Amino acid sequence: MGAIKLELYTDDPERRFVPGAEFSLQVPESSQWHGRHLVLRELRWYNQQPVGFFEGVDDRTAAESLAKAILWVEQSDDEAPEPDAWYDHQLVGLAVVRDGERIGQVAHVEHMPAQDLLVVKVKGREVMVPFVQAIVPEVDLDAGTVTITPPAGLFEELPEADEPADAAADVETDAAAEEPTDPAAAAPTQVADADADAPEGTHGASDTVAPDAQQPAE
Repeated sequence: MGAIKLELYTDDPERRFVPGAEFSLQVPESSQWHGRHLVLRELRWYNQQPVGFFEGVDDRTAAESLAKAILWVEQSDDEAPEPDAWYDHQLVGLAVVRDGERIGQVAHVEHMPAQDLLVVKVKGREVMVPFVQAIVPEVDLDAGTVTITPPAGLFEELPEADEPADAAADVETDAAAEEPTDPAAAAPTQVADADADAPEGTHGASDTVAPDAQQPAE
């Protein structure tokens, strides 16, 4: 009997994975399983990892042919909806709204170990939005919208901090104001005092280069 390791996206596996439960398959059209369903024989747990055994999957070769397949379950009409819980097909296609304006559309949903992600298509590119209350405060299926409050930089690159032009001008102005008016005192300032004891008249140009004006800190 072929055993298939499962990655669960349901919060209630004991209710979904019972003997006889039927699942539709999402597989490539080239797969031998395309258009078929799986019926569960048994769900077992090995080291907290769920493993499913299905009818018609009788050996390892058959199990390996189902690698990366997605199992779907039909929603029962009499099933009570869970609060703040949605199926992927309910989210895909919803308009994404920020500050009252539509900015994109939910392309699909990624289920990650830490959290789910809404993949939003925006101007020809895809942005992954963490599907958490702080960033996605509202899902309105009737209106067909998902309201988001993303942090800065999630949908656009943050501008780099430019050097203030007026600040640089202030530095130059201050430097000019402090410049002495006495021609004798206006001589260039020495870079270092290594030659401070040298005989008079022996200072070369390399000893008297004035330091450049300080640029404002970035």
